[in-house]
Order: sequence, then C-alpha cells, then structure tokens
Amino acid sequence: MSNKHYDLCIVGGGINGAGIARDAAGRGLSVLLLERGDLAQGTSSASTKLIHGGLRYLEFYEFKLVRESLKERERLLAIAPHIIWPLEFVLPHHPGIRPLWMIRAGLFLYDRLGGRKKLNSSKFLKLSSHVFGAPLKGEYMKGFSYADCWVQDARLVVLNAMDARDRSAEILTRTACTSLEQKDNIWHVGYEAIGSGERQTSTASMVVNAAGPWAENLLRQSGFYDADSSIPTLKLVKGSHIIVPRQFEGEHAYILQQTDGRIVFAIPYENNFTLIGTTDEPYEGDAGAVKIAPQEIEYLCAAYNNFFRKPITVSDVMSTYSGVRALYDDGAQEARKITRDYVLFHHKNYAAPMLSIFGGKITTYRKLSEE
Repeated sequence: MSNKHYDLCIVGGGINGAGIARDAAGRGLSVLLLERGDLAQGTSSASTKLIHGGLRYLEFYEFKLVRESLKERERLLAIAPHIIWPLEFVLPHHPGIRPLWMIRAGLFLYDRLGGRKKLNSSKFLKLSSHVFGAPLKGEYMKGFSYADCWVQDARLVVLNAMDARDRSAEILTRTACTSLEQKDNIWHVGYEAIGSGERQTSTASMVVNAAGPWAENLLRQSGFYDADSSIPTLKLVKGSHIIVPRQFEGEHAYILQQTDGRIVFAIPYENNFTLIGTTDEPYEGDAGAVKIAPQEIEYLCAAYNNFFRKPITVSDVMSTYSGVRALYDDGAQEARKITRDYVLFHHKNYAAPMLSIFGGKITTYRKLSEE
C-alpha cells in the first residue's frame, strides 16, 4: 500500500470496477482499485449468470439497452469463450399472460436488433411433440426457443482484474475506502486494510465510484449529498435463487412467464443440479447481509411447478444464494419495471473529475467501462 499519485482511483471490485480498471490501465493510465471485501463478492457473483440482451426489457420499450446488450453478448462470447458459452432457452407459451403474436414479434426484434452472427435464431416449437416439451405439463403445447449465453460471473470479474493488474493497475482487496476529499484540485483518498487496520492516503486525478449497492453509502459518508441535491439515488432490488437436484434432461434452459409479470429461469447447473431464479423484491438494509426469505423459496418452487409435470418442494432445495441489484431509481413502482440501464453521474461541484455509477448489468460492463 504505497502513498503515491494515480491517474484514476476506482472504488468497488465488482464487474464494473474491474472492467473500468482494465480499460483504463489498457489506455496507459495509472490505476488504483479499492475493494473492501473480495472481487465479485457482492452482486457480481449472485447473478443468474447470463450474458443476454434482456428479452423481457422489450416490453418496457428499452430498445437501446437491448440492442447494446445484444451487441455486447456477441463481443463477450468472442473475447471469453472459455467462460461464456451459448445456451438455448425454451419459452413455453402461457396463453393467459402474453399472446403468441406478441412473443413472436419480440423474438423477431431480438434476433435482429444486435446484429446476431454467432448464435442461432429463434424458432417456433410444437412442444406437444418436441423433446423440449417432455417435462412440461400438457397444456403447454406451443412455445419458442432462442439463444443467449451463460457466464461464470465471478470468474469474469477476476479475469478483468488480473488483466488490469498485468497492465500495471494496483488492485487492493480487503481494503475499504474511508474518505474522499478534494484539495488543490486533486482527490485525497483514504483507505484502510481490513484486519490489520493499516491506514493510508493516496491522491488521484479522478475518482470513479463503482461500489454497486454501496455507491450511495459512500457518497453519504463523504458528504456528497449535502453538497449536491441533484445526485441520483439507488433502488435496491433483491434477487434470490434456489438450487435443486437436476430436474430435466438436456443442456437447454427454460424461461417461465409468471402471472405477476415476472420471469423465472430454470437452468442446468454444475452437471447435477438445476438453478431456478430470480425474484425481484424491493430491499432495504445492509446489502452485505442479504439472504433469501422463506416466501421467496416458496415463490420460486411455485413458479417452477406452474410449468413442469414433476413438482418440486421446499425440501428439495439444496442451496440458495441472493444478491442485491443497485438500480438507478427511475421512479418505477414495481421492481421488475425499474430500468437495468446505467447512469454515469458527473459530480460537477468539484474541480477534479468524479463519476458515480448508478445501475447497469453484467452484460454491458465492457461498454460502461469504455464510456
């Protein structure tokens, strides 16, 4: 922990922080990244582990976000095929939720918005006679298939951080940012090693707040909201997953529409298991202490059982994990309707530049980092 000057100090070692460190170091900037826990310890290791365009975002007219995500899906598949690979999704048609024509139109757009090259196009399926329909209840006679990608999310973060380190970035884990203060047109950043309590201060020409669910806390503890009431706020949303023994054969996944408007995925996981998630629940409290609630487990079991012949129960659940999404508060009342796009907020009250990141998703981290 050296007391020296950096071009850029990044607070947060999730996918956005690690991606920014890699991009900046690759452009020749001296970079310091501070992460109070471990890389990908928070949201970036608790995702549904998908690189995808976000088919359901089309329903909320998020065409720009979907287009950008689909383009990044292709790029990331080319960049990291050892940890990102294609995954076929089966979407059974539930006539009481969305009409067949609407889904067909959405998939038509999904196939074309991002300049798809590597992945298969969507197809209409007669599930009553197709192997993909075998584990489903008899009333699901029609559906569609389309392609997205699966990712080892935490490993993607670590690989970005390793590449940033190889380009001379300094990556400090178990190191908490304790203060941000501007003097003489540069930032004085205080930080402390967790465990030893060793304190240090370095200077930086620019700061990026990429602390995810803790981004707002960092600004409040440093007095930023007191100085500028225009700073956005976060809407924290909990996403929980359950893991059960393998429930169906094949390497495809299912995307299950729910009557409350939410989407639940059932995905082959680690050879012998099925991953089911996620929930979208408003969350208040410590993002580091998040865990699944009993009602979420019941919800995910019921969401799965709405579609499959062989039901699962709470007793089948072998493991769970939960994470907190730090979404830009756009005023939407329902968690599922809050935008997944990101906002880069420039703190203009200071001579030295500082950006805070609100929102974002793992698929668009590279684009966010570049911007």
